[in-house]
Amino acid sequence: MPHAHLVKPGTRVRLKDYDTRENGGLDKEAGQARFAELNAELDALQEELHAAGTHSVLMVLQGMDTSGKDGAIRNVMTNLNPQGVRVESFKVPTDEDLAHDFLWRVHKVTPGKGIFGVFNRSHYEDVLVVRVHGLAPEPVWKARYDHINAFESLLADSGTIVLKFFLHISKDEQEQRLHEREKEVGKAWKLSAGDWRERELWDQYQEAYEDALSRCSTEVAPWYIVPADRKWFRNLAISEVLVDTLRGYRDHWRGALEDLSQAKLAELEAYRNLLKETGRQV
Repeated sequence: MPHAHLVKPGTRVRLKDYDTRENGGLDKEAGQARFAELNAELDALQEELHAAGTHSVLMVLQGMDTSGKDGAIRNVMTNLNPQGVRVESFKVPTDEDLAHDFLWRVHKVTPGKGIFGVFNRSHYEDVLVVRVHGLAPEPVWKARYDHINAFESLLADSGTIVLKFFLHISKDEQEQRLHEREKEVGKAWKLSAGDWRERELWDQYQEAYEDALSRCSTEVAPWYIVPADRKWFRNLAISEVLVDTLRGYRDHWRGALEDLSQAKLAELEAYRNLLKETGRQV
């Protein structure tokens, strides 16, 4: 059974209804073994995606501070060919970004055909942090839900497979992870007083996420809620969705690769025939 929760279009999300410590009835050892199997298959699927060049993938990762976005990228992408992967992170907008519409800086880094793209945070920050901190008037950020849906629909129509994951951790788990960073000298560089300040706005962020998940999960760009208190389960749940989704494109990619193979063989045969006709050898 799927371990990430699909947000069906038109449904109202209440995050308190989802258990952040869910384990799918698995222990860690079994979960990691299944993850390894999926990871190997994802590697093969990425190779076909890249070679066929008919689609791209955009994986969006969102979540509260310490929810594991970096860890998910590091683990789920571990076997993929770096030449076909592009990771983008979105920080505070620059002056140039602010001189354009809010999707400008996002659209220009969406993955091209054959590329597996990852957004570590994304255009959703403009209906999350912007909303929570009042960085834009309410009528402005409210209109952005429809803009986002239209943008993602455009990507899908252009051959991009859009999959969005909300890494759902509990407030207690976040506190524990923040304290762990203080204790480990090797992780102290991750510390930020801003993480603790943002934590004070936990309820406002949960409400903002609920609205984003409810209003922007569509057939062509679905949201998945990933229980993320257990890091191994988080990785498994994300990998499962990726593999299950990309399997549906495998026949198309293999068909495209068969056509490409036939074209390449025909080109090679024509070249060899030309050599024979002209008496040349290679």
